[in-house]
Amino acid sequence: MAKAMTKSQIAATVAEKVGISKKQAGQTLDLVAELAYKQAKNTFTVPGLGKLVLVNRPARQMTMQFGPKKGQVITIPAKRVVKFRVAKAAKDAILGAR
Repeated sequence: MAKAMTKSQIAATVAEKVGISKKQAGQTLDLVAELAYKQAKNTFTVPGLGKLVLVNRPARQMTMQFGPKKGQVITIPAKRVVKFRVAKAAKDAILGAR
């Protein structure tokens, strides 16, 4: 299995394809990430890839499976979580259309 690309490899590839410096490409990646962090509360869409959404996860019951509390039922409190929903176009491009 191939290793994941590093940030510098992604920046170098983008710089080569677009015709800008590696530093400018790195700054662009940083800016997109920063913008995503700020806008995630309102849903942040990366065109062609997917979107970041904020989801309210309800409280739930769970039975401990191991450890000193094995068999005990505990309550996991409600919380807000960030999820990334992959776009249909990205799924089709990666997995192949059905």
